[in-house]
Amino acid sequence: MADEFKEDAPSISAKPQPETQSDPVDRWADENHPGDGLLSRWFGGLLRLGLGEPLLRAGTTILSIGVIVLVIWLMKVLSDIAPLNLGVSGALAAEPTPTAVVDVDTIPAVDLSEVIGISREARLHTNVPSRPRVEIITYLVQEGDTVFGIAEKFNLQPETILWANYGTLLDDPHSLKPGQELIILPGDGVYHQWVKENQEGLIGFAKFFNVEPEIIVNAPANKLDPETIGDLAAPNIPDGTWLFVPGGTRGFISWSAPLGVTRENPASARVLGPGWCEPVFGGAVGYGTYVYPTNKHYLSGYNYSPKANHNGIDLAGSEGEGVYAADAGVVVYSGWNNYGYGNVVMVDHGNGWQTLYAHLSAIYRGCGVSVGQGEGIGAVGSTGRSSGPHLHFELLSPGMKVNPWDYLPPP
Repeated sequence: MADEFKEDAPSISAKPQPETQSDPVDRWADENHPGDGLLSRWFGGLLRLGLGEPLLRAGTTILSIGVIVLVIWLMKVLSDIAPLNLGVSGALAAEPTPTAVVDVDTIPAVDLSEVIGISREARLHTNVPSRPRVEIITYLVQEGDTVFGIAEKFNLQPETILWANYGTLLDDPHSLKPGQELIILPGDGVYHQWVKENQEGLIGFAKFFNVEPEIIVNAPANKLDPETIGDLAAPNIPDGTWLFVPGGTRGFISWSAPLGVTRENPASARVLGPGWCEPVFGGAVGYGTYVYPTNKHYLSGYNYSPKANHNGIDLAGSEGEGVYAADAGVVVYSGWNNYGYGNVVMVDHGNGWQTLYAHLSAIYRGCGVSVGQGEGIGAVGSTGRSSGPHLHFELLSPGMKVNPWDYLPPP
């Protein structure tokens, strides 16, 4: 029974031990590179530590540097063995071309100071030289224009503007008004109408304006044909033709005030208008020094400029402000001026000097009245040919009209 039991019972053996699982990296290395041994396991250890990718980058960099160094070394070796020599055609030469020897002493010297270089500087704008104008044009006066400003705009002298437009401006810059159409000459000079009965013909005409007759004939603006002019003493020029006289000059026609309007002979100012006076004897005599005739001591308008036929200064002032005698004296003109100065007062100072006050809005002193220095004689205005309220002030010496700024005290 015991034997039967022993035969039928299963055999009892030791409990099997579980297999030790190897690392996947080590297993891959054993399966694919069974002969590597220690190197494979060392590489696998680096991968487990996370250093595989940095090592791969470092290796790639080292390999690239090595390739570059190798290429440079090979190029140097090749250039030492077979140097290249390019001819004009660009082909490889078998041997170097011999270099010509030049004797420096045989080269002629060059004076570099005479060599003119050509600049290749880039310019955004091209300056085209302006051509001189030869035609007579017109200009429409704008608000704020002055004779001086218009002259500067066309590169002319102010007297040229007046001389070319006497019919409009009457040689008086105060006559300028917006909307007027002015003649603008191509250069400085005079514009005058030809009258066939001129004495000595074109010769006398040119002499009056201080030029030679040929200058007038040859001026392109006049469109004269020298072949048909004929005798300069009796030229073939249609009567009434307007001629440009380049470089010509003439005296101004001025009606502001004649010299020598004294208390003994005030009637010499009769030409000015109805404000002239009868002779006066005695009266106040000036000190020979002058004070400002207005409250404001600065310019507002034209300055003293004989070239523009403006023989006084335009002092600033508001409408109705007082006007005062610059020195003591006697009134020798008091009233309207027919030539653009509006209401005017003139004072004779008894020492050969006179003063004139124009464009007044009111007159406070009449003919023959003695006035003291600084005494009120009128009010600032804009009567006559005036662009706005101001006082036109003139100072007349025994021989000429002088610049008042030279005799007034500092502002």
